[in-house]
Amino acid sequence: MTRTSETPVAEAPPTVFTVMRRPRWVWSLVLALVVAGIFAALGQWQLSRAVTSNGPNPNATTEIAKPLEQAATANAAVFEAQDGQMVTATGTLVAPDFTIVSDRLNGGTLGYWVVGRFDLAEAQAGGTSTSVAVALGWSADRSQAEAAARQLNQTAVFPTEQILGRYVGSDGPEIKDSEGKPASERVMSTMSIASLINEWTDFPDTATVYGGYVVASTPTAGLAAIDSPIPQRTTELNWLNIFYAVEWVIFAGFAIFFWYRLVRDAWERETEEAEVESTHAT
Repeated sequence: MTRTSETPVAEAPPTVFTVMRRPRWVWSLVLALVVAGIFAALGQWQLSRAVTSNGPNPNATTEIAKPLEQAATANAAVFEAQDGQMVTATGTLVAPDFTIVSDRLNGGTLGYWVVGRFDLAEAQAGGTSTSVAVALGWSADRSQAEAAARQLNQTAVFPTEQILGRYVGSDGPEIKDSEGKPASERVMSTMSIASLINEWTDFPDTATVYGGYVVASTPTAGLAAIDSPIPQRTTELNWLNIFYAVEWVIFAGFAIFFWYRLVRDAWERETEEAEVESTHAT
């Protein structure tokens, strides 16, 4: 067939880029970017929850001392937010409930703690009994630690005093290697509140006790101060949250891909129509 001057000339099919620049698809792209941005933000949120840094926080409030009764609750477990909190407590030490705990590191050196029972004055004023275990000092020498505990146990009456220290969660119980010995010569290898309660004399059944113990900042006479730095915590990963974050990233990418696929379909459709018109025109 010979083309005549009356034969219409088919228009060239548009390019994909030409289709993309049409207002309809420009606004569709804006919408897709908004949706992708929302998905990306959700992914970022999930990722921030997946990584839990438990290292020392320079803005931590653990170093601001609080009254013990405000920082923790008696007869309750020690929660992570409470562990390592500096506290103050007013009361009296109780003899003959002083003993020693072995395998205690102080500046990298193994030694012994002297620990005891501290009855809170506020509870005594209210006619009740509430106690907290307290670590009073450290020694590298067992005989020195035993001598300090023995001297404390021989003290008839302790004055009311305020102690300052770090509140720490209890260790698990263990079996002692010195059953039947005086309290000052008994040795525990863990700072277990449950084990200490069993050793305390004249401890009322109705009394309450804190689930953690206080590491005193000021040591008792003849002992060194216990090294009690800001708690070091590890970094934990929540793999489920990481999986969700990856899903949101995939959704964000799919929103852009979906827009491109719609533009591509429109371009292919127009190209096919242009080819049909071109065929009819020849």
